[in-house]
Amino acid sequence: METGRILRFDEVRGYGFIAPNAGGEDVFVHANDFGDQRHLVHPGMRVEYEVEEGERGLKVATVRILDAPARREHARPSRPVHDDDAEPGEDDGLCDVLSSREFSAEVTELLIQHVPSLTGSQIAQARQHLVSFARTHGWVES
Repeated sequence: METGRILRFDEVRGYGFIAPNAGGEDVFVHANDFGDQRHLVHPGMRVEYEVEEGERGLKVATVRILDAPARREHARPSRPVHDDDAEPGEDDGLCDVLSSREFSAEVTELLIQHVPSLTGSQIAQARQHLVSFARTHGWVES
């Protein structure tokens, strides 16, 4: 069994890709491979899986979700939140701090959306460096 993270998953088309923790080629996964847990699948989720060679490359033979947190649909605002009691234009200088996992998931989604030509390995490397950078600046919780 190998482990990895869901790199991207298209609910409409019913498939996605896993970025192996050990590196290497991304692995194709179909929604049906998750059975009745397919509604839980989202980018960043940890999975354990077995691989087989398909007609178009590597694909999942079996897969199991390792962590199934409640799915969040952009629960965090994309711009700063101002206190309702604050004066207009006044900013308290505080902002939400994301967990490393949340920050990593947001980075993954942005990269997939805006640079779809990146490979899973490239996204994993960029994500790792960005999370480390964010930690040194206190942007994410450790």
